[in-house]
Amino acid sequence: MAAAWGRRGGPALLRGVLGAAAGRACSSGAPVRAPSAVAQELQSSEGGRFLLEHAVPFSAFLMDSFGRQHNYLRISLTEKCNLRCQYCMPEEGVQLSPKSELLTAQEIIALARLFVKEGVEKIRLTGGEPLIRPDVVDIVGQLYKLEGLKTIAVTTNGINLTRLLPRLKEAGLNAINISLDTLVPAKFEFIVRRKGFHKVMEGIHKATELGYRPVKVNCVVMRGFNEDELLGFVDFTKDLPLDVRFIEYMPFDGNKWNFKKMVSYKEMLDTIKQRWPELEKLPCETSSTAKSYKVPHFQGQISFITSMSEHFCGSCNRLRITADGNLKVCLFGNSEVSLRDHLRSGASEEELVQIIGAAVGRKKKQHAEPALMSFPLCQDTLQYPPNSKQWGHTFSHWLTLRTSLPKQMGKAFMKNKLTGQPFLPGSHPEQQWHIMTGILQTQLRGCCVFQKDPSSTFDTKCLEASSVGQVSVDYQSKEASPGSEFCTRDLGSCTNIPHASHSLTHTDEEGRATMVDVGGKPDSRRSAVAGAVVCLGQKAFGMVRQNQVKKGDVLAVAQIAGIQGAKLTSQLIPLCHNIPLNHVEVSLSLDEARYAVVIRSSCQTWGRTGVEMEALTAASLAALTVYDMCKAVTHEIVIKEVKLLSKTGGQRGDFSRV
Repeated sequence: MAAAWGRRGGPALLRGVLGAAAGRACSSGAPVRAPSAVAQELQSSEGGRFLLEHAVPFSAFLMDSFGRQHNYLRISLTEKCNLRCQYCMPEEGVQLSPKSELLTAQEIIALARLFVKEGVEKIRLTGGEPLIRPDVVDIVGQLYKLEGLKTIAVTTNGINLTRLLPRLKEAGLNAINISLDTLVPAKFEFIVRRKGFHKVMEGIHKATELGYRPVKVNCVVMRGFNEDELLGFVDFTKDLPLDVRFIEYMPFDGNKWNFKKMVSYKEMLDTIKQRWPELEKLPCETSSTAKSYKVPHFQGQISFITSMSEHFCGSCNRLRITADGNLKVCLFGNSEVSLRDHLRSGASEEELVQIIGAAVGRKKKQHAEPALMSFPLCQDTLQYPPNSKQWGHTFSHWLTLRTSLPKQMGKAFMKNKLTGQPFLPGSHPEQQWHIMTGILQTQLRGCCVFQKDPSSTFDTKCLEASSVGQVSVDYQSKEASPGSEFCTRDLGSCTNIPHASHSLTHTDEEGRATMVDVGGKPDSRRSAVAGAVVCLGQKAFGMVRQNQVKKGDVLAVAQIAGIQGAKLTSQLIPLCHNIPLNHVEVSLSLDEARYAVVIRSSCQTWGRTGVEMEALTAASLAALTVYDMCKAVTHEIVIKEVKLLSKTGGQRGDFSRV
C-alpha cells in the first residue's frame, strides 16, 4: 500500500507534518525527536497509527536548537554569471575561485544524497547563474534519482532557459524561478548591464508552454530603479500562470546597511491596492517566505518576500551549500563549514552527518538586523509617527539623543557633506521625515534656528509632510517676526536674519527656505521642454554611434535614466513639489559636426505647478549618464547648454527660448 503512493510520495510526505516517531532511527543512525503533538493526536485513530508506523522520521542533525526542521537545501552550481546586476555584483565582476576548488558533479550528488537521506525534500539549484554550467542537465537527472526528494527547482536569470528547458524538464526539473526586475527592455539593460531582455521573456513563455505551474518570477524592487513598475508586473499575471514575487531589496554590501533603495512590503502593497482594491490574500504554508495575493479572475498571483521589514527567521527551513562546498546555515551569517574539504579528505557518511549537525545546531534564532531597525527609538518612530501633540516630546527626545545616536548606531549614521551634521538615512522619504524633521534646518543651513525663549512652542503645522514625504521647512516660532534675533544651536551665537528678496519665491519673509504653497492655484495643463549637449570627442562619439561602448547601449540607457530622473525630481531637488506626470519623453540624437549627443526632454502634467524642473532634471540625468558610460574612453567630455527651451501654462504665461 505504501509503495502505491509513488516514488516521491508516501512516507517522505509525512516528515514535515508528523515530526519524528518514537522508537525509530534514521537510515544514517542519527537520533530522532520525540513525537510531535500532531503525531500524538494521530495515535488515537487506526489510520493515524498506520501513518505513524510507516513515516520516516526527521533527522535530529537537521533540526536546530529552536526546533526548526531544515528540509530545503540550496546548492550553488557556479560562481559565474552572464549578467552584472547592479544590486548583485560590480560591473567588472567578482574574483572567482579556481575550478579545482569548486564542487564536481559527483561531489554535488554525494552531498545531496546525504541531505536527502536525513530529511531534505526540496533542492534548489542556484549560482551565479546555474544554467551556464555545462553539466547542469546531468546534475538534475542524477538528483531526480534520489529517493525521497520531492522537488528539484532552479533559480535562473532566464538567458539560457529557452534552449535548455525541454531537456531540463525531461531530466526531472519541476519548479522554476526566473529573475526579472523590469518589463522595459532598455531599463533591463541598464540594471543588468547586459542585453537579453527578450531571451528572458521567451524563457518565461516557454516555461508556461511546457506546463510549469506556476512560473515564479522574482523581482527585486529598488527605489529609483523599478518601484514605478509594480502595477505593470501585477498586470503581467492577468493572462499567464505566473507568481510574480516582489522581493524587498536587501541592502547588505560589504557589511554595510544602506536603506536608500529599499521599498517595504507594506508600501508596495498599498500601491497595488490603490489600483486593485479587491486584491485577495491567499493562504500560505508555515515555512513559506512569501505573502501571497491574487487579483480576482487573474490567472496568476503575486507574492512579497519580506526579508527586511518582516523577517521569517522563526520558520526558516533552509540550508545552503556554496559552489566551493561550504555549508551556510544562514544567508546573513559569516560562519561556513567546508564540506568539500571533509569529503575530499575521506570523511565517512557518519562523520559528515556529525559535522552538518554541529553546524545546524549553532544556527542562531534570527539573522543580525541592521542598526536602524534594531534601535528601539528609531524602530518605534518608523512604525508609529508622532502626531502634532506628541511632536514636542519626540523632538526634545531626539535632541537629547543626538550626540549618543551616532556612537550607538555606528555606520548607520552618515554625514551631510555640506554641513558635517549626522544624518540617518531612512528607507523612503516618509520614513526619513519621521526621524529627521527635527534637524531638517541643520541639513539645509548647517544650524537649527530657535527662538531664545526656551518656553516658547513651535507651530507644528509646518511640519506636516506632503503625500510623498516632502517637508515644508517654514520651521518658525509662533512669536517669531521678521528680523528677530535667533540663536544657532551649534555655535551658541545670535544672528539677525535679514528680510528675503521679493524676487525669490522659495524663501519666507525671514529669508528661510520654504516650499511654495500652490494650494490656491488653479489646475491647468502645463508642459516644459529642456535640453543639454554632451560633447564627446571623435573617439567616444564613434564608439557610441557604433554601439561599441563596453557598458552597453549609451543612448538607450541614458534615455531611461532621463525618464527616471524626471519622475524622481521631488526627491532630488528639496523644495520641488511631487507632481503626477502625464507624459515624459527623452530623445537623444547624434550631432556628427560637434561629435556630440544632443538631448531633448519634455514633460507634461495637469496640475497647479509647472514641470520645468522635471524637464531640466531629465536632460541633466541623461547627460550625466552619457558621461558616466563614456568616461572610460576619454575625460575630455563636456556637458553644456543645459537649459529650459520652452514652457506653457501657469500664471506667468508661456516661455520660449529664441
